Amino acid sequence: MNIGNPDPDPRNTPGLEPGGSVPAGETPPAEGSTSEAGPRHAPPRGWAAGPLIAIVTVAVVVAAFFLAYALLL
Repeated sequence: MNIGNPDPDPRNTPGLEPGGSVPAGETPPAEGSTSEAGPRHAPPRGWAAGPLIAIVTVAVVVAAFFLAYALLL
């Protein structure tokens, strides 16, 4: 595995002018001039029915347990 030098010698680095500066054509565009593709579709909003049913079922079972426990005392 050859990792290489993370700080190479500027004399051997392509695209650098004397003194270490980069020519104008070599730099990437500014953030404002670039654009990314947005999402292909709108993500679904809200809770799905499955998780809501599971949460309500667990809540009803817990409430029924405590109600039965209170009535049997």
